[in-house]
Amino acid sequence: MAINKLSTLDDFSKIKNENNKILVFKNSTTCPISAQAFEEFEKFAEDYDQDVYYLNVQEARPLSNDIAESYGVKHQSPQALLIDGENVVWNDSHWRITYTSLNDAVKKN
Repeated sequence: MAINKLSTLDDFSKIKNENNKILVFKNSTTCPISAQAFEEFEKFAEDYDQDVYYLNVQEARPLSNDIAESYGVKHQSPQALLIDGENVVWNDSHWRITYTSLNDAVKKN
């Protein structure tokens, strides 16, 4: 489905209120590992039947920090998080963000 960019806390609050589960990718625009992980995220999104979300940490630092603090998940970049209600039910980072890991996470959770 669609890949949607998040920029603000309001953006994030809105999607949380509209969806039970959300998949969020924290992207660094200056990191080659992030670039590779984002390609995997894009490939996965093409086959996934729900919208997915991403934020660029350099542009949305307050949002990135808020997600880390609110969910108690140490910030990393790149990082993928599957959020179900008020809990992060899966997260991973760096080279471990692959089409397969994303697909497994949404199927298991």
